[in-house]
This record gives sequence, C-alpha cells and structure tokens, in this order.
Amino acid sequence: MRRAADILQLLDSGWHYIAAALTVFIAAVASIHAVLYKRDSRAAVLWVGFIWLVPLLGAILYLMLGINRLKRHAMSLRGEMERYSSEPSIPPCAPGKLQELLPPDAWHLCGLAELVSRVVSQRLVPGNSIEPLVNGEEAYPAMLAAIDAAQKSVGFASYIFDNDEIGGKFVEALSRATARGVEVRVLVDATGARYSFPPIVGRLRREGVTVARFLPTVPWRPIFINLRNHRKLLVVDGITGFTGGMNIRAGHLVRANPKRAVQDLHFRVEGPVVAHLQEAFAADWFFTTRESLRGETWFPQLDCKGETIARGLSDGPDEDFEKLRWTILGALSTAKRSVLIVTPYFLPDQAVISALNVAAMRGVDVDILLPEKNNLSYMNWATAAILWQVLERGCRVWLTPPPFDHSKLMLVDGHWSLVGSGNWDARSFRLNFEFNVECYGRELASRLETLAREKQKQARQITLKDVDSRSFPVKVRDGVARLFMPFL
Repeated sequence: MRRAADILQLLDSGWHYIAAALTVFIAAVASIHAVLYKRDSRAAVLWVGFIWLVPLLGAILYLMLGINRLKRHAMSLRGEMERYSSEPSIPPCAPGKLQELLPPDAWHLCGLAELVSRVVSQRLVPGNSIEPLVNGEEAYPAMLAAIDAAQKSVGFASYIFDNDEIGGKFVEALSRATARGVEVRVLVDATGARYSFPPIVGRLRREGVTVARFLPTVPWRPIFINLRNHRKLLVVDGITGFTGGMNIRAGHLVRANPKRAVQDLHFRVEGPVVAHLQEAFAADWFFTTRESLRGETWFPQLDCKGETIARGLSDGPDEDFEKLRWTILGALSTAKRSVLIVTPYFLPDQAVISALNVAAMRGVDVDILLPEKNNLSYMNWATAAILWQVLERGCRVWLTPPPFDHSKLMLVDGHWSLVGSGNWDARSFRLNFEFNVECYGRELASRLETLAREKQKQARQITLKDVDSRSFPVKVRDGVARLFMPFL
C-alpha cells in the first residue's frame, strides 16, 4: 500500500510534466505529418505554426481538419463499384482524331484534349447538345419539366436544396415521379441541406422520395466541414442531363428581386456525354448508400443529339484529386488568342497565377470577370490581396455589378469551353467534389462568349492603380485574409 501511495504521489506531483511531454509529442507528430503530406507549402507552414502556437488544440484541429482521411475511405468504397454504364452508340473521339472534327484554327486544341485524356478516365465523345440556361427563370422550368416527363429514373444531386418555394416545387415533382413508379434517388450534401430550416431531407422522405445526405457532419467528426459534394447533377431516364453551378433556392429567380438574388448559369445536356453525368451521380450515390445503380434504367444507349464534342470531368479529394486544376493549367498553356474566365471566387494558387501571367505575356487576351460584391466578404478581401499578381503581367480584371454572379465559365480561343460547378479556389481545386464538362465546338463557345461579354459590358475594369490605392488598414485586412487562402 505504501508503494502504491508513493507512486500516486509521484504522479500527482509530476502530472504537469507528463502533460507537457505528451503535448510536445502530439505537436511533433502532427507537424511531421503536415510537412510530409501537405502538398501546398503555404498550408503546411500555416498548420505547423498553428499546431505549436495553440498547444494541443492546434494538433486536434489538424487531426480533424487537416488530414484528408476521406481520400483513402472514398477510394476503398468506390473501388468496389463496377462501371455500370453501357457504351453509347456514338464511338468515342480519340484525341489524335479530334483534328478531323475541328476547323484548322482550333487544331492546336488537340494537344489540350490529349493532356486531359491523360488526367481523367473519361473519353471525349462527339454528338452532344449543351444548352445554356440563364438563372432560375430558365433552368428551373426545364428541370421540373424533365422530372415530370421521367418514365424510368431520376438521379438528382445538389449541394444546396433549400426548403423554400422553389424547393417545394422540386419536392412535388419528385414525389409525382415516385408515385408513377419512376426510380428516384436524391442526394443532398449534408452541409448544404442546412442552409434552410427545417432541412428539405425530412420533407422529401415524408413524400416517399428516396433521399440520402452526403457525409453527414457530427460534432466529433468536423473534418467533413470541408470535404463537401459541391456537384449539381440531374439525370432523367439516363438520357437528359442538367449540370452547372445552380443550387435549388428561390434566390436564383433574379427577376423576382429576392432579398439575396444570385445570378447563375446551368446547362441542359443531351447526347453520349450524359453517361458521364450519370456515372458521377452513381458513384456518389454508391459512396453514400452502398446501393449500385445499374442497367438500362440508369444507363441506356445514347444517340447523337448535337455537334459538340464533350467529356465529363469529376474532381474531388479522392482518386479524382486536382483533375480540374490540371485541366485549367493545360487550357492556359494551350491558349493562343483569348482566355475568358467568369467565376464567383478567385483565389488561385501560385501555379495557376503563373499560368495566367505566362498566357498574358505570350500575347493572349486574358479577361477575368468577378463579382464586385461577393456574398462572402472575406473572399472579396483575400481576392483583393492577390489581384496585383495578375494585373501587373497584363491580365485584365472586371468587376460585375450586383446581383451577385455565381456563374462559372472558362473559354479558350473561341472553341473550348469549361462549364460546371468548380470555382477558382482551393475549395474547388482540392477540398470539394466537383463536376465540370469540357466542350469543343465553335457554336457553343460563341453562345457562351456572348453571355460573358454582355456581363463584361456592364462591368467596371479594375487596374493595378486601383488595387494599390487601397488604404493601409484595408491592405492589412486583405493580406490577413489572404493568409487563409489554402482553407477558403
């Protein structure tokens, strides 16, 4: 007993030494992990500094937020999923033969097609129709009509699905489809579902619609605050698809002048590339529910519907890591005449900034359209702190007036278009699941450029002088916000 009492007394008197040693050990292990596995050196420096400046808490937050455990988890699950899509009736377009389908002034884009073919598993397919839909006024009626016409299946994924007037219309359409015997699957991101209360998920379930939440967040697993499903996908009968940047919320009905109006672009997709949209949805559904969507109900044969050559690009913090970023870098290096970018969030890393600058210095016209007033103030601040890096080398930046423009678009040389859900920031490049479509074709690019140039006509060009004239306190504020770029 005396010996046990001595041991307890020793532990009681030295507990703080043990706690200190344990804290140092945990900080060292976390720091080593950050140094070895963080690809972005700035993120590694920030995490290491935070780990040591905020003892124990810093290491715990790194464990929960800094380690991409989802990558291995996603790969282990998705590796079990077979590819259930059937081959479209239109043969794929090999990058080497793309030249036969493009005019001579676009032949240099064949190199870009070859690059993307080495980055993604999907193959280019001709014979697609990609129709832009402006704001909710055009997108929502088309989507609702497609759901009401569904005969076999509806696969629907959205980051935000608000429980408002518009959300209610989609619930009703999905419920009607379910009542008709249509196989309906709805996937809502668990974080995005909380943008309105009560969440739409309960309402869907009460209407008999099969619905699941992507990566539900719970207090002891806040890692999933980041790794969100930002994709917007609707595929009806495996034949008609919709994708782009538009969530399901009343704010996208701009003409109704809502309190928080949001401009956006969405796209109706028909042709063989619809199979790529369906594959992305099926993979996410399997990842979430372990249910496999297979057969003609979900993957029918697809015929030619238009003249656009296209390919779906899935990107995310799993086996699809940084595919969007590589595609953008390839497009910037390929451009010969023009690059036109429309994005709500512009926080590219140094490699992308360098690619933009190199393109401008080669004589390429690089125009970047950003919203003058962002829906997230800190994004405006961080963006303001980096604009000088592209302005000083000849890129042109334009600020579009309210309402906030959530559109995502990239055009190269009047022939290549990139549309979808991805933004120009670390969250889209590294942290979230995104879906985009790369398109080859003058007609689509011309239509999209017309839309973008109309935005540009109303925009205000910002110069290097404008950026330099900010007051000192504002520069400090913006600079501090910039430090958190790897996490924004």
